[in-house]
Amino acid sequence: MSRKIKLVSLLLPVIALSFPASGAMKKRLEAKVETTGSEPAVLWRDPTDIKTSDLFYGPGGKEHQPHGTFRFLKEDLDGTNPKFIVRDDAGVKWKAKLGSEARPETVATRLVWAVGYFTNEDYFLPNFQVENMPARLHRGQKLIAPGNSMHNVRLKRYMEGEQKIGNWEWRHSPFTGTRELNGLRVLMALLNNWDLTDENNAVYAEEYDRKKNPAERIYMVSDLGSTFGTGRLTWPLRNARGNLRAYCHSRFISKVGTDYVDFRVPTRPALFFLATPREYFSKLKLRWIGRHVPRDDVKWLGQLLAQLSPDQIRDAFRAAGYSPQEVEGFADVLQNRIATLEDL
Repeated sequence: MSRKIKLVSLLLPVIALSFPASGAMKKRLEAKVETTGSEPAVLWRDPTDIKTSDLFYGPGGKEHQPHGTFRFLKEDLDGTNPKFIVRDDAGVKWKAKLGSEARPETVATRLVWAVGYFTNEDYFLPNFQVENMPARLHRGQKLIAPGNSMHNVRLKRYMEGEQKIGNWEWRHSPFTGTRELNGLRVLMALLNNWDLTDENNAVYAEEYDRKKNPAERIYMVSDLGSTFGTGRLTWPLRNARGNLRAYCHSRFISKVGTDYVDFRVPTRPALFFLATPREYFSKLKLRWIGRHVPRDDVKWLGQLLAQLSPDQIRDAFRAAGYSPQEVEGFADVLQNRIATLEDL
């Protein structure tokens, strides 16, 4: 047996253990939302003025940024990244996410929100301390320093009255074939989001003042952590998310036709992940999301993004704690991609 084959055979069990099935299986069992409900389904709203959007603080603004003392409530075992719920002094609940998704998700939510799509209110904290932490967590214990302090944490705000009612499917939703859904497909390719499984799409029930607005169903991509990396599930995982070198060297568009555009992302996972067949083939089936997107819809999304200034784009990366060199590198790639969309 060659040295290379031996190495692969040793790595496969490690990779398999890197993807716990419990959280993913739990998500698969969540109810799919019926598309025939009486409440209006909303995926996108026309942004009032993209040029004035604050991409440093994002959709929550400066007034919603986390502060004060945080107390541990419970651990969240969904997904693959360590997460837990905390409450601050004002009674606001937050979901803390540790690990490699914290930075890229913070950036992605700001860009998605700026062009009219719905996102969570995410904030990045370079230093974070929590009271009342348990002696051990099921995941992420090595990321917690003495004194229950942590570095590089994303906090997602729980909105008052927020109610998740299920997931929605890329192939079957109230928006199939619309410009808005096609624009979202382009946006995911722009960000190199390779983890586009339906379990990462959420529907929230949201009520407004009944004298003015009816209740609505808000559709969003609720997990944007697998962005700004290779554009595919790969090994080592550190290249797959928030990796400037990988983002710079990844391909964006694979084909431009008269009426349609094919994007490279999401693309085939690395062959190493055949060790986890369910994971590998579920990602393999996602490739259609970036393909055969109507060219007019691609240009529409590009024109929205082109309204963002270089400073706004850099603010999104600054908000996630990237170094000045990383901010410039990521922003340059992103601006070049936006220019490519606008010129189609």
